[in-house]
Amino acid sequence: MITRTIKLLDVVALIVDLPQYNLWRGQVGTVVETLANGAAFEVEFSDRHGRTYESLGLRPEQIMVLRFDPVPLNR
Repeated sequence: MITRTIKLLDVVALIVDLPQYNLWRGQVGTVVETLANGAAFEVEFSDRHGRTYESLGLRPEQIMVLRFDPVPLNR
């Protein structure tokens, strides 16, 4: 499994359902703040027009970083 440190402005996807926030696995957000020295991250969820509809702190095990380029084999 590929692991990577989550950092500011990473595009991430939820890997858990959060029905209390009306957020579901697969929804995409952007990391806008690192919290508790990397133990959590503030993730902003926006619609197609760029309007934020939810922003909340999430633990690394609740999100995955999306990659737009191939991952090098010799990391």
